Parts: sequence; C-alpha cells; structure tokens
Amino acid sequence: MKLSHLKQIVKYLQNFTKISAIHRVNDTTIKIVFDKRDAIYFNMQRSNSSIFKCQEYPRSKVYNAPFDVILAKKFNRCNILGVELLHGDKILRFKTSLASAYKEEITYLQVEFTGKYTNIIILDEENIVLEALRHIDLFSSFREVRVGHKLVDVLPAPFQAKEYLLDDVEKFLYEVYEKEQNAKLDNLKKQKISFLQKKLKKLQKLYEKLDSKEELEEEALKYQHYGNLVLSNVANIKPYDKILKLQDYDGSTLELILEKQYPTPFMISEMFFTKSKKAKQKAKHLYIEEESISSKIEHLKLFIHTVNAAKDISKIELLFPKKIQNKKIRLNDSIEIFWIEGYKVQLGKNEKGNIELLKNARAKDIWIHMKDRPSAHVIITTDKQNLPEKIILAAARLCVDFTTTSQDRYLVDYTQRREVTVQSGANVLYNKYKTIEVDTRD
Repeated sequence: MKLSHLKQIVKYLQNFTKISAIHRVNDTTIKIVFDKRDAIYFNMQRSNSSIFKCQEYPRSKVYNAPFDVILAKKFNRCNILGVELLHGDKILRFKTSLASAYKEEITYLQVEFTGKYTNIIILDEENIVLEALRHIDLFSSFREVRVGHKLVDVLPAPFQAKEYLLDDVEKFLYEVYEKEQNAKLDNLKKQKISFLQKKLKKLQKLYEKLDSKEELEEEALKYQHYGNLVLSNVANIKPYDKILKLQDYDGSTLELILEKQYPTPFMISEMFFTKSKKAKQKAKHLYIEEESISSKIEHLKLFIHTVNAAKDISKIELLFPKKIQNKKIRLNDSIEIFWIEGYKVQLGKNEKGNIELLKNARAKDIWIHMKDRPSAHVIITTDKQNLPEKIILAAARLCVDFTTTSQDRYLVDYTQRREVTVQSGANVLYNKYKTIEVDTRD
C-alpha cells in the first residue's frame, strides 16, 4: 500500500458513520460492511497488503478464533467516532463505540500496512491489546503485540512519501481487486498448465515408444521360426547350452545366444513359442493401448485449452479439486472428477470413461451430452434433490470445454440417467430431455 493512496482512502472512509458487520473471509482478509451497504475488504497478507472492493467475495469458512470472537463482539453494529492515519504513517485507526444502557465503550481497530509486520490489532481506550490477527513477540520485533500488554507506537517513517493523486477512490478500490485477481489468475494458470504439460509430455513419449503392429508381427514370426528350428535340431543341443548353433532350413547356420540356460531343448522351444504368442497378442490388441493413450493425450490438450481460457480463479479451482486423501478409494484414470458447489460432477475422458459413467450412474443422476454430435459424457450425482440450473449450466460448459476448442454457441442436452438407453459401448438413445445453450465466445 502506498502512503499517498492510504491518505486518500482515509478521507473516503471518513464518510461512513457505522460498521454494520465485520468478519474474516479467508485467513488474511477482513470484510467490513459500512453503513449496511458498502463492503470493503482489507487484505492483510504480509508484504502484499491492500484495500479493495468487489461485487462478491466468497467466504472460505467461518472463523471462530479468539481474534474473530473479539472482532465480532467489539465492532459488529458499532459507531465510528473517527478514522485517521496514526502519526501520518501506514497505520489506519478506527475509533469506535458500542453504546449500551450503562456506558459508552471506546475500542480501536488498528489496521497496520507495515510490510512484514502487517497486522490488525484490537485495542482498548488505554492502548492495551485485546486481540490481534498476528501475535508478535520480542524475538521477532522490537514491538511486542501481545494480549494484555500496552502497544508501543511505531516510529514514523524517516522520509517524505511521494504523492499519487487518485481521481476516484471507489473506482481505484475496484481496480485493486481486479489487478490482484488477474495477477493471481495468471500465476495459477502458469502453474496448472506447467503441471498438465508435464503429464502430456510423458504420455506423448509413451505413445512414441509403442511398438508398431508390423514389428510385433515380424517378431512373432521370428520367435515361432526359432522354436521350430530348435525342435528340428534337438539332437545337436546339449543341456544348459548358452549358445545354440542351429541348422536353418536353407542350409545356413544360425547362432542364438540364450538369456538363460535350459536343461532340455524342448524347454527352449517352448520359451520361443511363448514369446511368439505374446508378440501376436500384443500386435492384436495394440490398437486398444494406442487408442487409450491417444484419447488421454487429446483430453490433456483440451484440459490445457480450458485452463488457458479460464476467466476467473473459481474456474481453475473447479478444474483442480482438492485430492481425496482416502487411499482406499481407487480412482478411474478414464474419468475426470470435478466439484461444483458441493455437487460431484464426473466427465468421461474417452469411450472407456463414458461407458463407466453410464454403467455406474444412478437412475436420478443427471446425464449431459452435446446435442447431435459426439462429445464427452457428463454425470452429476444428485442424491435425488433438485439441481439448481447454474450447476447444470456449469457442468454443460465442462462437457463443451472437454469436447472442442472452437469458440461458438452450442446446444447441450440433459436428462435423468433413467431416460438414457445404451445401444452399444457409449452410443445411446434418450428422451424426455431438456436443452440449454452454452456460449464459449465470451
């Protein structure tokens, strides 16, 4: 916080007469509602503090620490007697009172924007600390912040701060929030995209290392040929030979070095026939592995695009829910799980994932799919309750985001799982459905 900005914000705050409500919205941010209508947020992050306004800031949890109890007790529905910068420094002080039937009780709310010692301190009329966001001992600073002890004043800054004129303080407070959110969003995007790109590179390397069907088929024929040759040369093979010299069918001599020694020629031939069979099976089912890895690669590319296109932090948080700590729960790597305001939303990464979703969904779960085109299947677990439309819309947006990168208007169908009939694999027929529009152009 610049001192010049703080001076102008103080003049803005002096227009208010009451603190209607006050509470923490996250570990380091306090929300104060002035005169029942103006909510202003005080971000007390060390070395990165700020004051801002915004349309809506979600409360991460309800705090019940001693600091929060005293904060609510002393300042909810209190009168503001004065707002000032203490000694002209970056220490904002509210002088407040709670008028009761017996006496007027004076309490100070001191908001300190002092770098690494940034703090909010609650003081009585004698400057005794009642509580603080951060307690500071004498080992950490020359100035102790301790409940029941008198607070020592901070020495004034030894320099004259530059002046930065604000045209509109309220507009500035909104801009502070917007800039902070954009910076956080950019950093979060870089972090998450880097994480996804590492996973993508691993899958791409794995895909590149896959054997070709032709090579596997040739390998199968080669080992079958070796097995037959061993049977044709049984008389010339000694027990536990390391090197075999076999007469080939064209009269040439073939030399084979064995990985291990065998007591009989028949065990050697069986080893070659087993290798031939494995190579045949691998060649036959190679397309399944190729399709699986390829679909995961495409899913990750869509995931990266979706993160890159996110307009706010809440979208990133939706895409990266906190990991389930229960190790007994086995996660399906063909299904992506999201949480939207407490509702579990599952999305098929590929055909296998779509089939699993259809198989395991309950009758009243909501099934979502793009209209008249192939797309990811999405299931919202409902527990039989009615779903808010915004949850369906958010899940439908995920369905579109993980199907196409093209920005356009799309129609998305949704219905209960009981209305969906599986034809084959993930191909379905459905009725009694509703359709909503998802516009990805914004």
